[in-house]
Parts: sequence; structure tokens; C-alpha cells
Amino acid sequence: MPENERNSSAGRRKSALKDIQGITIGETPAWGTESAERFLDTVLSGTELFPCTFAVAAARKSTLRLGYVDGTDRQDDWAGLPDLLRRYLDEYRSLSKETSLVVLFRPEDEPRTMDAYRDRFWAVLRYLVAKDSQPWPAELPTDPDDRMWEFAFGGTPIFVVCNTPVHDRRRSRHADQFMITFQPRWVFEGLEAETPRGAAARRTIRARLSAYDTVAPSPVLGSYGDADNREWRQYFLADDNVSAAGVDRCPFLAGRAAPRPAEPVAAGRPWTVVSNDAGRYSVWEAGRDLPAGWRTTGASGTRDACLDHIAALGPSPARETR
Repeated sequence: MPENERNSSAGRRKSALKDIQGITIGETPAWGTESAERFLDTVLSGTELFPCTFAVAAARKSTLRLGYVDGTDRQDDWAGLPDLLRRYLDEYRSLSKETSLVVLFRPEDEPRTMDAYRDRFWAVLRYLVAKDSQPWPAELPTDPDDRMWEFAFGGTPIFVVCNTPVHDRRRSRHADQFMITFQPRWVFEGLEAETPRGAAARRTIRARLSAYDTVAPSPVLGSYGDADNREWRQYFLADDNVSAAGVDRCPFLAGRAAPRPAEPVAAGRPWTVVSNDAGRYSVWEAGRDLPAGWRTTGASGTRDACLDHIAALGPSPARETR
């Protein structure tokens, strides 16, 4: 690496480390700052290029957000996580397309097995859905085996990635502690596989993965919406490409009912367009009490007409159905 590029990288790393508190949501436990520094050191390394270019850009621009869970397996310790995620979803569109929420869990004295971490990861996602105050988005399938399925919280489709201390060969999924990254589907708009920017981003990430990991890129990596792609398979990757082939059923619905979808409504029923302070828009049945933080915009009509009104506002507002 040229000297000037190395100095520039070091400067960005120093700036990011200095701003840890500025990018943190919620309280920082005693172990939090050290853990965040190690994570940012990895992402911003000037010698070993971290494969996820989105994470690198977000860390450099301080549009990444950090959060902490001061616990491991006990659900009581996860009680602050739903609010942490809600707070991030309230602001992510005002940050940048290059953003994500990285949640670090308390370090453990001894690492668990890969299966134990996998079970914990899916238990956390089921816990979040159980604590979600909003119904599953009407446009998302509830069956993870559907090509259009995606995890969702707060009415927002989210791509999720898990890192653990026992990922060894797949170093891109290694972390010093159990870690979950939440990326709203919105950040990938305009980067679809068939677009020039999307194709270029995938080529870059694949090339970096090949150099960073000591195992070939996972065969389950794919593009959202493709006929043979299942998003849930990408959330928690095995450390090799043999184990990945043996996972046939998504653990998301194991031991629990499917997420409740938004209630179907008659097309002719009156609706209104509502918004909140974060600049997010939704449709709401006229006459129902508004949820806290939401207000009417004056636009009303059929549900489809209200959705068309939101779409006409442009790409920045969030399109939700309530």
C-alpha cells in the first residue's frame, strides 16, 4: 500500500475510534468501548481489506451505529434490544445509504460451539419479533422458504448478519464476541444484481472475500428475490462450505407461530397518510387512534390511493403499511 494511502487510512481509523460515543445508541457497558475499538480496528484495517465495503464506508463516514447487549443467553438480558433497534430505525434514513446497526453482546470467558451460537442467533430474532409492536409487513411473505422473505422489525425489512468468536476460516464472519448486524433493505435499493452499481459492488465484495477468508465464498450467497436464493441462509454462515449444504429448514419459525401479517382490509375503506418526525410515511385506517409519534398529513382516500400518494413523494420517505 502506498505511504499516502496508508496515512489516509490511519487517519480515518483514528477519527472513527474517537467518535465511538457519537455513533453509539443507548448505554455503553464497562466492556463496550474496548469491544467497539476492536471491531472498528478490523473494519478499518489498512492492511487487510474488510470484505463488506458497506460496513467500511459506514465506519469511515460515522453513519454506522453501535449498540450493546450486556448479556448472552438469558432473554431477560435482551430486554433493551427491541428499543435499541427501534431507535436506530427511527433515524437510519437520515444518516446515509451506507449505514447499519452493529450490536455487540457481552464477551464470554469461553467461546461456545457453532451450533450454540446459531441457536442463540435465531432465538434473538424470534425474541425481537415477539416484542415487535407492529405487525409483519403486508408485502413480506411469512414463510422463510419464499424467495421474497426477509426478516422484519418495526415494519422494516432488514438483512441480518451474525458474527461469532468461533468463525475461523470464514474470517469475514469472525468477531471477538457474539455480534449481530442489522441492515435495512432500503440501503440496497439501487444496488440490485442487475444494476451496474450492484454488479460492481458484488464483484468487489467477492474479490475481497476470496482474499480475506481461507475458505471459498459460501455457496448460499445470492441476490434477494432470485428464484434459487433464500435470504435466511445468508444470515448465519457455517465456517465451511460442507456444513452449509446440510441446513435445509430455517430455524426462524422453530417452536413458534408464524409472524402475524397486517390485517387485510377492504379496498374501499377510508384511509389516511400519516408521518412521524423521522420522515417515515405510512397508511392508517381513518378513524383509528394514531400510534404515539405519528400524525396525519391531510392526504386521504382508498388504501391504494394513499400508497400511490406516498410513492409519488419520492424515494426518501419510508413506505409502510399499517
